Amino acid sequence: MNLPIRIGMDTSKSVFQLHGVDENEAVVVRRQFRRAEMIRYFERLPPVLVAIESCGSSHHWARLLQSFGHEVKLIPPQYVKAFVKRGKNDAADAEALCEAVTRPSMRFVPVKSKERQAACMLMTVRERLVSVKSQLSNAFRSYAAEFGIVGPAGRQNVTALIKRVLEDDNLPEMARDLFRLQAEEYAAVEARLAKIEAKLMKWHREDDVSRRIATIPGVGPIGSSMLSMKTPPPETFRSGRDFAAWLGLTPKDHSTGGRQRYGGITKAGDSMLRSTLIVGATALLRHIRKGRHKPTPWLTSLLERKPPKLVAVALANKFARIAWRLMISGGVYNRPVAAMPI
Repeated sequence: MNLPIRIGMDTSKSVFQLHGVDENEAVVVRRQFRRAEMIRYFERLPPVLVAIESCGSSHHWARLLQSFGHEVKLIPPQYVKAFVKRGKNDAADAEALCEAVTRPSMRFVPVKSKERQAACMLMTVRERLVSVKSQLSNAFRSYAAEFGIVGPAGRQNVTALIKRVLEDDNLPEMARDLFRLQAEEYAAVEARLAKIEAKLMKWHREDDVSRRIATIPGVGPIGSSMLSMKTPPPETFRSGRDFAAWLGLTPKDHSTGGRQRYGGITKAGDSMLRSTLIVGATALLRHIRKGRHKPTPWLTSLLERKPPKLVAVALANKFARIAWRLMISGGVYNRPVAAMPI
């Protein structure tokens, strides 16, 4: 029996479907393996090209198979779907992967190291804690309002509201106990979040790329750290526009018949990274409105012609292009004279 030269592998927690072909494109492997069986199979197999969908645990399997001497390509699931002939099952997915990896124009996801995955985990844990903190503060405000106690809007005012509620002697004993329980939970989440953000700032200070990207006004240490952590090698992109498109910050193209038609942004790529850049752009526009920054002529013209949210997205697009240039060429951002703080 001929040995495969190319294998598509559909992964899951315990069961792995393989589809392999030889140099004549004849199918030589089409079977399921349990987790331990799959590892033993690839340990004994001579080096082959393995295609895996970029999904949960895919980077782990890519690193493991690379350590066995195999070449591994990770493919985004949306690019594999077009090669599924009929039906949706593990065997069809593995066959589609085996076919998709041969396409000259196929796009692949770079395999992350353990260290890079740990850094990305830092961001996702922080995002989860921020979400939990918002849920707790909103719940506390809602319960307090039921007893006629309200406070000013803003995260900075939550602690003062908690103190007011806990000191209110008119509350029933049960309500006071429940408020105290929620206050303790809120304080615990705040403490965990502070630890995570301290780790994030330490990572930012030690990473050269992150420090240089942070010189762009409006990006900040969180946005710059995220760009440094999550961006593939910048040489992957031909231009800053390609990088902005990868982040989903370019308009959808609906052109036909020689007519150019563009809609909203594609929202492709990493939603957390894209939203962080847009939030940073919104914050910079707020500073401009308050007179803390003087806008460039390009931004002044855009603010006169377009609504604020559209301007924020355009500014986030510009952030992405500048960040790509800094990653490619080195150096730091040099602010135009017109954009210097007043």
